[in-house]
Amino acid sequence: MVSENLVEVDKYLSAGVHIGTKVKTTSMAPFIYKINPAGLAIMNVQKIDERLKLAAKFLAKYDPKDILVIGRRENSWKAVKMFAKATGVKFFTGRYPAGVVTNPNLETFIEPKIMLITDPWPDKNAINDAIKIGVPIVALCDSNNTTRAVDIVIPCNNKGAKSLGLIYWILANEFLHEKGDLPKKKTIDKTPEDFME
Repeated sequence: MVSENLVEVDKYLSAGVHIGTKVKTTSMAPFIYKINPAGLAIMNVQKIDERLKLAAKFLAKYDPKDILVIGRRENSWKAVKMFAKATGVKFFTGRYPAGVVTNPNLETFIEPKIMLITDPWPDKNAINDAIKIGVPIVALCDSNNTTRAVDIVIPCNNKGAKSLGLIYWILANEFLHEKGDLPKKKTIDKTPEDFME
């Protein structure tokens, strides 16, 4: 039996979730379906959907207060904040503060048990800290990302505000479903558009 997708394929396509960059790394090759005529990597929507399910299950093993979500790029800020609001996780948008998870002497010090990273490239300092403190990393990875140190890769367009909005909206719903805080057939009272810049 084929399990159904988290959202209709059309929703993924219209948000451009599957559209990668012209750069294709070896670590992202398994998620790439084809290269389009413009030279952009097109990611496999089925694999994106499967990975979202896997990531939500994994994240749901943790208490929301132990999850830290990071988004440096401005087009991810709204999606990250809405995700945090819906789920109760901690987050940083904009510049990731040095030492926030590694220096117990800081007033802002927090001890996450897992990190969710919006883009491993601009968020590399957060990844380095996660490695230092030994917490698992779930990351949204575009075709140009390297997945070193990432425990669960969610292949997707992690640059477009529409794509990020839909991805974080789906993750919020699935996380709450897995936690048992939201009935399986229901969605949160916000739309994917509410998560988009």
